[in-house]
Amino acid sequence: MVRVIASSIRKGNIIEQDGKLYVVLSAENIHPGKGTPVSQIEMRRISDGTKVSERYKTTDQVERAHVEDSDHTFMYEDGDGFHFMNVENYDQVLVPKDVIGTMGPYLAENMKVKLSMYGATPVSLELPQRATLEVVETEPVTKGQTASSSYKPAVLSNGVRTNVPPHIGVGTRIVVMTEDGSYVERAKD
Repeated sequence: MVRVIASSIRKGNIIEQDGKLYVVLSAENIHPGKGTPVSQIEMRRISDGTKVSERYKTTDQVERAHVEDSDHTFMYEDGDGFHFMNVENYDQVLVPKDVIGTMGPYLAENMKVKLSMYGATPVSLELPQRATLEVVETEPVTKGQTASSSYKPAVLSNGVRTNVPPHIGVGTRIVVMTEDGSYVERAKD
């Protein structure tokens, strides 16, 4: 275990509190005009999946657990969870659905990811920042409409809903951020 200040905690970090391990889902440093700056940390208890929200002074000490990060390739999903293979030693790892959470739809066969392990237990997953997906459902392209700040709803090939510029039509491949599904650009392939 390593003691770090609360303001240095980031999404995906593993921290220990009251003898239990938690994976950080989001961490935000809040600096009010008056008063002490605080770190608002949303986390999930690894043992049972319970979500917890904690607020620390930014200078408070927090126990950060040592985890091994290694590169893995996504293989497939079944009723038990998601199956990954270590790219160095070819060991296969089963990751439960609650560890994957909202990232599941972005996983594609042979996608390279970073898997964090605490001992033999998978605790968190880091996807590539961007994914290229196809638009399968959206309103028709409007002739003469420029890419203004108005966006229209669309459904992607992985089932995720997002907003795209008016000139994007069905069948167009686009790049989205895996963190929140937001549109980045039209795919260049």
